[in-house]
Amino acid sequence: MDFRLDEDIEFLKKGVRDFVQTEVEAVAMQIEEENKIPQKIIDMSKEMGLFGLSIPEEYGGLGIGMVGKCALYEEIGATHNGFTTLIGAHTGIGTVGIVEMGNEAQKRKYLPDMAAGEKIGAFALTEPAAGSNATNLKTTAVKKGDKYILNGTKHYITNATEADVFTVMAVTDPSKGSKGITSFIIEKDFPGFQVGAVERKMGLRGSHSAEVIMEDCEVPVENVLGVEGQGYVNALKILANGRAGLAARNLGSCQKLLDMSATYANERVQFGVPIIDHQAVGHMLAEMAMEIEALRSFTYRVAWMVDQGMKVIKEAAMLKLYGSEVYNRVADKAVQVHGGIGYISDYPIERFFRDARITRIYEGTSEIQKNIIAGQLKKEYKLD
Repeated sequence: MDFRLDEDIEFLKKGVRDFVQTEVEAVAMQIEEENKIPQKIIDMSKEMGLFGLSIPEEYGGLGIGMVGKCALYEEIGATHNGFTTLIGAHTGIGTVGIVEMGNEAQKRKYLPDMAAGEKIGAFALTEPAAGSNATNLKTTAVKKGDKYILNGTKHYITNATEADVFTVMAVTDPSKGSKGITSFIIEKDFPGFQVGAVERKMGLRGSHSAEVIMEDCEVPVENVLGVEGQGYVNALKILANGRAGLAARNLGSCQKLLDMSATYANERVQFGVPIIDHQAVGHMLAEMAMEIEALRSFTYRVAWMVDQGMKVIKEAAMLKLYGSEVYNRVADKAVQVHGGIGYISDYPIERFFRDARITRIYEGTSEIQKNIIAGQLKKEYKLD
């Protein structure tokens, strides 16, 4: 496994780091207070090609492999997680389905604008009765002539208020269970489609989640994504593909927390010495650094496997589980190292602490990842 990056990726990685440190960090508190990412930041992200990370060059994207994407996600993760999530949800679950399963006409129609950031993508699977049990969908799709008529409600949909293109899962044949679910590409202006209430969340301010409501929503038959009845399989593929990227974003946040914590521990003096010289604090920093390095190695190993076309169902689930758990442990220790300042909202530590919590829930809870891992082990050891 060779994780060395080529010169183009190294150049882009440095550009993203500079952009994050000088531009995004400068407005991080503004994002937190206004619950909105400044248009200037979005426009600069478009110019850098950040919305096209997952899209092939032939459709206007950067055409970067998973190792390269993770290198960039790591840099993006080192700033406000609301901005990180806007980019990550679009370049991950928001576009991957069309890239991997769309036909040529669909790719030509949607991907160029999505690569340019002129159209934002979202992924709509979760429903009030279908969270971890994703096969329990109530949204229906009935074919009538050259259209499907969709009815149902999705919720907690990331990027819903910004998105122009949604990958939506709906039941086309209730008698077939998970094999009766189909994927659709839905535009926000389709008749019968609307975005509902925006959720008020613990964290990820600037990244908006909302309901998506379909009432006799008309979707052309050419907007079926992949094969009818393969929607559940599509959903699993889309989610699995994005897990290395999500771990890389968590990794970037963890490294940022360690950097801030180590700097603070060297500057903060108690009992006549910097607190890093106190064993209790030094050990917390050591544990943070160790887990971050383990996460870094694991992230790039799985990313390399994806680039090699290898099956990564188990490894991607392990990585998503480990990456989110590490982020939460690192954030908790960062608050402890900073003491009272770590609990004050004028400083970024408590923001990362709140933002970290959702990583153990969205895109598959920690418990679901354990189920996936156990299921794969059962197959490997032939325990059926």
